[in-house]
Amino acid sequence: MKITTVPFAVLGLQYKIARFPLQLIEDRVMARLDAEAPARLFYERSLGMLDAAVGGALGDSELQTRGSALAERSDALSRAARLDAAATQKQQRAEADLKTKRENAIKDQKQAREEKEREVREARTEAEQRKSAAAEDAEKRTRAAKQQADQVAARRTNSVEEAKRKAQDEIRAEEEQATSAARSKAEDAQAKSAAADGKRAQADRLEELADAEKQKRQRARATDS
Repeated sequence: MKITTVPFAVLGLQYKIARFPLQLIEDRVMARLDAEAPARLFYERSLGMLDAAVGGALGDSELQTRGSALAERSDALSRAARLDAAATQKQQRAEADLKTKRENAIKDQKQAREEKEREVREARTEAEQRKSAAAEDAEKRTRAAKQQADQVAARRTNSVEEAKRKAQDEIRAEEEQATSAARSKAEDAQAKSAAADGKRAQADRLEELADAEKQKRQRARATDS
């Protein structure tokens, strides 16, 4: 053994003694944590870098290799944990986006259904309004037609009554004339009397016609009511 290796061997022994509590913490505390727990990875990386540095300084290739491997393993697990966290976060965002899209789709469907129901209600209301307007218009036309029929019937009745009055006036005039003439001429009075009888018959016919027209108008009113 070279004399120069003695101090390094002593330092290596001292480091192992000093490292024992650190190893005890790793075995008793850190080992209970998840292999990818950030605290465990940080501790193992720090311990590995310390072993690698001390191993390099003391010329202990085994300690240096073991420390480097532990540090690299911790780094790899850290990167894997970060990637896994990123993937989890990405998946969560995707799930949140999907949930939002589903909620929006449900909301759109609800709005479309409400819009359709509103259009149906408006169409029904419009149809009822058109129906009511048509019924009102038909009633107005019926009233107008009835009023027009009543006016026509009234004009006809007035015409018949006027003709009847005119005929009666003529009859009275002729009777007066016949009476006056009968005083002087009996034959002429008889002829005029016969003419008056004819006028009476005509007046009676006109009166019957007026009565028939009046009854017809009354029946028409009763039918319309």
